[in-house]
Amino acid sequence: MEHAPILVHRISASGGRRVVIRIRGVDTVLGIAHSDGDLIEFLRRLDVPDPDGLVLGNSEVIAWQGGKPHVYERDAGI
Repeated sequence: MEHAPILVHRISASGGRRVVIRIRGVDTVLGIAHSDGDLIEFLRRLDVPDPDGLVLGNSEVIAWQGGKPHVYERDAGI
């Protein structure tokens, strides 16, 4: 099974998650997302159809590494 073309990495120590897209076997870093809105904007800039639906609909096109999807900051107690 092929990996999802959009990878949202685990939360960094300073907060936010690196977002990578794979197109034709090439990985490109889109930026650091601090919210679903950031992730949607990255995809919108690439003219991805229905970026809101992809992100908010929990699409299989997006793989979330480490932690829960849609969470971008570590808990204060960690």
